[in-house]
Amino acid sequence: MRIIIPMAGWGTRLRPHTLTIPKPMLPVAGKPIVQRLVEDLMASTDQKVEDIVFIIRKDFGKGIEEQLMKIADKTGSKGHIEYQDEPLGTAHAILCAGEFLEGNIIVAFADTLFKSDFKINTGQDGVIWVQKVANPAAFGVVKLNEENVITDFVEKPKEFISDLAIIGIYYFRDGAHLRSEMQYLVDNDIREKGEYQLTNALENMKAKGAKFYKGEVVEWLDCGNKDATVYTNQRVLEFIKPEERISPSALVEDSVIVHPCFVDEGAVIKNSVIGPFVSVGKNSVIENSVVKNSIIQNKTILKNKLIYNSMLGNYVKLEGRMEDWSIGDHNIIIQ
Repeated sequence: MRIIIPMAGWGTRLRPHTLTIPKPMLPVAGKPIVQRLVEDLMASTDQKVEDIVFIIRKDFGKGIEEQLMKIADKTGSKGHIEYQDEPLGTAHAILCAGEFLEGNIIVAFADTLFKSDFKINTGQDGVIWVQKVANPAAFGVVKLNEENVITDFVEKPKEFISDLAIIGIYYFRDGAHLRSEMQYLVDNDIREKGEYQLTNALENMKAKGAKFYKGEVVEWLDCGNKDATVYTNQRVLEFIKPEERISPSALVEDSVIVHPCFVDEGAVIKNSVIGPFVSVGKNSVIENSVVKNSIIQNKTILKNKLIYNSMLGNYVKLEGRMEDWSIGDHNIIIQ
C-alpha cells in the first residue's frame, strides 16, 4: 500500500497564517494537519504502508521537506517528495507521484480531516469517500445506484445532481490504471474549467469496467479558513486522550484549564483561564489572560488579553493592559 498526498496549494484563504508555512503544516491539537491525516489513513488499512508520497512546491523549502520526512518516518513508512509547481488540477497533482502510482494506493488531499472507523476493502476496484453537503455546487459530487456503486462523477454542478460531495480521499486497487487515465488527459489536453480533473479520469476508468463504491465518514472536518480550522481543532481535541492533553514539561501556575485543551512542552500558563477547546504550542507563554476556542502556536506570548475563536501564529507577542477604573453610578462604558 502507498499513500499519495497532494499538498502543493498555498492555502490563500488561511492567510496570513500560510504566508510562512503551507496550510497542511498548520497545527491542529498539537500536530500538523497532514500528520493527523496520515495517522488516520494508516489506521484505515490493515496493509503495511510502504511509501508516503508528499506532492509539494519546490519553494516550500528544505525545512518543510524534512518535517514531512519525519512524519513518514514516525509511521514506519518511507517518505518521498515530488513537486508540482503549476496548479493544473487534481489529476495533474496526483500524476506528479509518477512511478509510485502502482498497485494499491490511497490518495488524500491534505486540506481536510475526517472522523470514521472504516477499514478499506482492498478487493474493490476503488472507494470514493463522500459526505452530504448543503451546497453541492461548490464540490465534485457523485450519483449512486441501488448497490452504492457510483454511476456518475460531476465536477461542481450548476444544477442539482447529488448532495454527496467528494471529500478528497480515495482508494484505488490499480494505481497504474489511474495513472494511465490521468496521463491520457494531459497528453490530449482534456481539461474542465481550465484544469485536468480527477473526476474525468475516474469516468474513463468506470467506462472501462472499474467499479467505484461509496465510502462514508462520520464527520468531515474542513481546514479551509480560520474559522473552519479553529472548529476542527475543537472537534479533534474532543478525541484527545486525557493523558495526552498536558505535556509534563509545561508549567501551569495559579491557572484553570477547562478541558478539552492541549498544552505542548515548555509552555507556561500563569494566572489565566484557558479552555475549553484551546491548543497551546511549544514554549508559548500565557499570563493574566482568558483564552477560549483558539489555536496558539509556538513561542508566542499572550498577556492581559481575553481572546476567543482566534489563531495566533509562531513568535507572536500580543499584550493588553491592566486597567484601574473608578466608575460612578448609572454609567455605561463600551470599549
